[in-house]
Amino acid sequence: MPKANCEPRTERAEVGESPPRMPAEFGLPMATFIIVASMVGVGILTTSGFTVYFVGSNQLMLGLWVLGGVIAASGALTLCELSAAMPKTGGDYVYLHEAYGPLAAFLSGWVSFLIGFAAPSAAAAFGAAKFLLVPLHLEGPTALYVQRGLASFAILAFATIHTRSRSGTAQVQGWITSLKLIILVLFVLAGLAVGWPHHANLVDLPPMTGSRVVAMMFSLVYISYAYIGWNAASYLAGEIHEPQRLLPRAILLGTAGVVALYLGLNVVYALALSANDVRAIVDGPGNRLPFKPEAVAPIAQLAAQRLFGTRWSDPLSVSIGLMLLSSLSAYVLVGPRVIYAMAHAGQFPKIASRLSTRSATPVVATVLQVVCTLTLLWSGSFDSLVIYASVGLAIFSMLTISAVYVLRVKRPELHRPFKTPGYPVTPAIYLGFTALLTAAAFSERFWVSTYSLLSIMAGIPIYYLWQRSRRSSAELPTENAVPTRGE
Repeated sequence: MPKANCEPRTERAEVGESPPRMPAEFGLPMATFIIVASMVGVGILTTSGFTVYFVGSNQLMLGLWVLGGVIAASGALTLCELSAAMPKTGGDYVYLHEAYGPLAAFLSGWVSFLIGFAAPSAAAAFGAAKFLLVPLHLEGPTALYVQRGLASFAILAFATIHTRSRSGTAQVQGWITSLKLIILVLFVLAGLAVGWPHHANLVDLPPMTGSRVVAMMFSLVYISYAYIGWNAASYLAGEIHEPQRLLPRAILLGTAGVVALYLGLNVVYALALSANDVRAIVDGPGNRLPFKPEAVAPIAQLAAQRLFGTRWSDPLSVSIGLMLLSSLSAYVLVGPRVIYAMAHAGQFPKIASRLSTRSATPVVATVLQVVCTLTLLWSGSFDSLVIYASVGLAIFSMLTISAVYVLRVKRPELHRPFKTPGYPVTPAIYLGFTALLTAAAFSERFWVSTYSLLSIMAGIPIYYLWQRSRRSSAELPTENAVPTRGE
């Protein structure tokens, strides 16, 4: 039977308890900034080097980034329909609860908690610290500990900012995201001006083989990681005024702007380094890294050195570090909203639904997310974190996007201020390509991908144990039933 509203039904709601609400104070600029900050981060500054090495061509690399943009746009257009129809804080959790029920919703929140925000937060914090500390020229184990220490400080600092003041959150996120965009746009313009004489690097299409096609699909895993974030504003839907009108605008504006920026950056990388240059860096005798492609991970820095000279190396590294702080800030802000929504639905300890009495922010949920992030920071490697996060998020993003089909049938009466253009083809584009890249990830990195799948499946027994615990605690004595000792 259809419900009267879009909120997940919970036992507490049925007995009349009204959950606390976070005020709807954010507007279109904040929602757009969150999307841009969530998308533009470690991925675009590192993964293009991997892609060029694996596929052996700048031209194919650029084509894959265009394809990644099409896939992301298809998902974003579909999400606009869901977010406008159900503008509630919690994002994917809300949509999956409505379409598939509480288990799917719980697993979505479980994946977001373990994979979706903690892993990208750890990667962004570590990347930011690594770039910020380049001028100190630290080496060996000392460098690793200092980098992780600075990354931990950044995580804790943003957690403090986002739980102390909502106005401070908007100001900080706006300023650091604006700084990121200014730096990247200037880098693109200067890179195009200086590097255009090397435009022959853009035309290097190699012969297509079966192994190259597989490498291309696997490279989409890295690219999809860079595009992750187009759904970020939906997690703040309940805190955005006029969400049915502003959320679709923010999603479309943010995604379109990021796709254009990504293509500009990748053209600059290609102008600076040919495919042969990238191969020489990775396969050269001076590369002693255990995972050799890591040598071209700092592709933005390598491109700047080639185009502008080594004197720009340190300033650029610091600029990149500052840009990554914007992404970290967005992850620390958005992630706890999923735990908050789960707690209200009775699928996470109730304490996580508490709001700060002073700032009306989910302080307990933020603390839990920070603990998970710090654990990954001090135990994980960047490459494994990217694959681990990409596979888990791809699986559940497919489930979320497929919800648009389910709800068109299950809830035909649901008011939809925005309908997906090109439906049903647009969601199918996202689902088809995401399924292919997920299969490629299992083919190329079986064990890391399997660990990601097992992490998702581990949430199933946890869900049922939690539900059983809730039912047991709800069995309270009534006036007609006197409990015996031990009940």
